[in-house]
Amino acid sequence: MATALMFALVESDDPIFRASMATAYVALALFAVTLTFGPAAALRGRRYPVSTDVRRDFGIWSGILALAHVAIGLQVHMRGKMWEYFAQAGRGVLLPRLDPFGLANYTGLAATLIFAVLLATSNDLSLRRLGVGRWRRVHGWANWAVALTLLHGVAYQWIEKRPWTFVVLFAALSLSSIAPRVSRSRKRTGPTTD
Repeated sequence: MATALMFALVESDDPIFRASMATAYVALALFAVTLTFGPAAALRGRRYPVSTDVRRDFGIWSGILALAHVAIGLQVHMRGKMWEYFAQAGRGVLLPRLDPFGLANYTGLAATLIFAVLLATSNDLSLRRLGVGRWRRVHGWANWAVALTLLHGVAYQWIEKRPWTFVVLFAALSLSSIAPRVSRSRKRTGPTTD
């Protein structure tokens, strides 16, 4: 429902671009909600359980939409030449793409790999097989997924000179995914004194 609404709100004649934007923003919103459960409990002085169905469901849907965004997004610019997202021809050889477009896509690729691992291990079987400690370490990669996703998004905001509405929406979603973690970190360390 949210993805369909976002698709309808994106102003473009290109349905592939609209689907890419819709899946990206809804995935980021769901990821922000997923990341809020633990810090919100910690701020209330409680310890959030290792895994709960509601947080897992938000995380799974976030991961599914993030991977859908990648599959759709790779169709937007190069239309079938996916390698050009990551490499460019130079003097008869393929070289890594080291421009802002390449940065956006390499950070997106790295975030995608993390999302795939998080999605694959977001189940009771993985929790039992890995054990609580290793499972938590794997799911701690969500912090890297946040950082890489935000770098990816900022780069695309700049490259495509997105309308202010998308910049504001992206900024709000970014802050909502970071703020609870920062607040929890500050609470853990306590106030600083001079």
